[in-house]
Amino acid sequence: MAKYNVLFVLGGPGAGKGTQCDLIVKNYDYKHLSAGDLLREERQRAGSQFGEEIEGHIRAGTIVPVEITCSLLQRAMEDSGKKNFLIDGFPRNKDNLDGWNKAMDGVATVRRVLFFDCREDVCVDRCLNRGKTSGRSDDNMESLKKRIHTYNNSTMPIIDHYKALDLVSHLHAEKTPDEVFDDVKKVLDELKL
Repeated sequence: MAKYNVLFVLGGPGAGKGTQCDLIVKNYDYKHLSAGDLLREERQRAGSQFGEEIEGHIRAGTIVPVEITCSLLQRAMEDSGKKNFLIDGFPRNKDNLDGWNKAMDGVATVRRVLFFDCREDVCVDRCLNRGKTSGRSDDNMESLKKRIHTYNNSTMPIIDHYKALDLVSHLHAEKTPDEVFDDVKKVLDELKL
């Protein structure tokens, strides 16, 4: 039996994944792990075994090997003292999914995929508004077009994979954060983790 329960949190840029993860953590016994945040932290950690390699990939604009990402996720799970995790922004593509299945077999079980489905125009508006105050360098029109293209081509097949396994909760994310969270609560209350 796997030690950890995982909910993957997927949706396009601006779909509200971070907002909903914050609400879940406040109301349920989950730890939120962002693959991107873990990579950025590891890159800056003194004495990191992966820091230079991560830095090289980020500088070159290439994807960090999935084994590194899974290793960081597993370490964060072990260090947290928790059993239930929200993993945000991962898996992003088939390579991520295959790497996860190989590295985390017997360690973590994906119990559900929370799919925050939001129209592209709403996502773009949210990101552009967030970009005015967030300091995020990727909340601009040029970056958003690339991020949405990547999401449509690489991440949607991951959602389809989990739909075939009947593990996807389809959440309509155009609503207000509180309305979306009401739908999320129904899913989590049914899971009883």
